[in-house]
Amino acid sequence: LLDLFVYCVMVGYAFIGAGSAAGARHAVSKSSVCFGKGMVSYQTRSSSSKLQMVATPTKPVSSDVSPVTLTRFIIEEGMANADLSHLKDMENLMAAIQLACKKIGSLVARAGISDLTGLESGGGSVNVQGEEQKKLDVLSNDVLKNALRFSGKMGIMASEEEDKPVLVDETYSGNYIAVFDPLDGSSNIDAGIATGTIFGIFDENCSCLSSDWQDKIDGMQLKSMFSTMQPGSNLVCSGYCMYSSSTVLVLTFGNGVHAFTLDRDIGEFVLTTRNLKIPEDGKIYSLNESNELNWDPVIQSYVKSARERGFSSRYIGSMVADVHRTIMYGGMFGYPSDNKNVNGKLRLLYECAPIAFLIEQAGGIATTGRKRILDVIPNAVHQRLPLIIGSKSEVQTIIEMYQEYDKTLKD
Repeated sequence: LLDLFVYCVMVGYAFIGAGSAAGARHAVSKSSVCFGKGMVSYQTRSSSSKLQMVATPTKPVSSDVSPVTLTRFIIEEGMANADLSHLKDMENLMAAIQLACKKIGSLVARAGISDLTGLESGGGSVNVQGEEQKKLDVLSNDVLKNALRFSGKMGIMASEEEDKPVLVDETYSGNYIAVFDPLDGSSNIDAGIATGTIFGIFDENCSCLSSDWQDKIDGMQLKSMFSTMQPGSNLVCSGYCMYSSSTVLVLTFGNGVHAFTLDRDIGEFVLTTRNLKIPEDGKIYSLNESNELNWDPVIQSYVKSARERGFSSRYIGSMVADVHRTIMYGGMFGYPSDNKNVNGKLRLLYECAPIAFLIEQAGGIATTGRKRILDVIPNAVHQRLPLIIGSKSEVQTIIEMYQEYDKTLKD
């Protein structure tokens, strides 16, 4: 009882002294009070024999207790980067995109169980590129379109699976344009190989449509075309979501690349890598070598050189998976032009530009071999383009090989 009485008296002095000690300098002393077997320690500051309690610093919060979710990350980035005005709008857009990715990831995981493998309508359903559509191509496209439509920020949507860009209903209309490949690598679904979603976001205020289109289409289509056909350098956000052993969302808002992994226990994308950087070089080249005989001499020479230097060949055939490995391990990935696909095979707006923006933000290079991908102004919404991306040293080597080759042709 005596110990308890002493402690109460000292605490009372501490609270009395706290009100009159503001602004003064105080010496810090430590005191202890004994309660039977235990000892309680606290700090006091002395000033004219008065006591004041001192708060101890807060310990850092463990990521297990308070994980950095995608939503929290965007809010914090917006506060730290006031000059990037689009970040505030990204809260709504990314909420829609991450919801769509969770749903698509769930559909992919259950494709075999839910009878979602195989071709749409049993075959015969063809998209604008003349490619047969899988069941999940159509379903994933609808999932992403509906999620973006109701974000309240979307003005126009352009999908690889759609003939032309689509204006969002006025009720839900906003000022951004989304371009996307809803399910890249869908031909691998039946084999259970990694697939993914690729997306890019433009600001509607920019336009770079060539003037000869104006006489060919009506006013509403013209608005869609003007807003959609922009070079990749105008992107304000891009990324991909890979559906594999884990669901990984990798994105950039123009200030670095960040990776998030879906935590299925809490249903949220959680930050797993901040400021992801592609290695300066690497020992992997990734190309569809079945096309080797149709490649131009530059790519043939590069591959021969890579083999002589002991490089490993890795090619999955799902762009998102190949790109993700290239970002993680370095090296190069490409789908160059060849005799069968003179203009390349990958779509500029839906695949090349969003991935190129991401690669450059990660410290790599994205090129056609002769021109920077982000500088290419589209001449059609489904324009195809050669793509070579990866570590600076390897891609720069290919660029220099093209420059030397073109020089010999002129001579």
